[in-house]
Amino acid sequence: AWQYIHFLRTHQFCGQCGAKTERVDWEMAMHCHRCQHRSYPRVSPCIIVSIHDNEKILLAKGVRHRESNMYSTLAGFVESGESLEQAVHREVFEEVGVKVKNLRYYNSQPWPFPHSLMVGFIAEYDEGEIRCQENEIDDAQWFDIDALPTIPPKVSIAGQLIAETVSLIGDK
Repeated sequence: AWQYIHFLRTHQFCGQCGAKTERVDWEMAMHCHRCQHRSYPRVSPCIIVSIHDNEKILLAKGVRHRESNMYSTLAGFVESGESLEQAVHREVFEEVGVKVKNLRYYNSQPWPFPHSLMVGFIAEYDEGEIRCQENEIDDAQWFDIDALPTIPPKVSIAGQLIAETVSLIGDK
């Protein structure tokens, strides 16, 4: 709902000719009657990925979570012209310097910051040593599933990905 309200507030005027726009009754859109331009809410795809090596889970603490000491999965925006899978490989390598393989789609969750769609994956570690991206990742390390740090709640896709990965490792 917040994403739609944000869209309505920021699209009161046409981005093409500047005229006042009106809501379309039958879909989420704003329409300009002067130039016939129609605008739809923006959706910014993001990937979020849980990484394991069949024994441990790789979790990272972002610089914004330094005070809370919360570790989580890795995430980032999909760049223009990039597939979701390419974004997973790029983001993981940029943020922690490792390569992953065997990506598996998990789930998705809308995320209102302000118009994101988080697309979740589980991946297996392939190669590389952890190297944290400066100004982005404060710490990253492998955790035993019986000794996890503070992690996000299961209401979030990050918490769900961690729980699913822990379950996968525990079943092996």
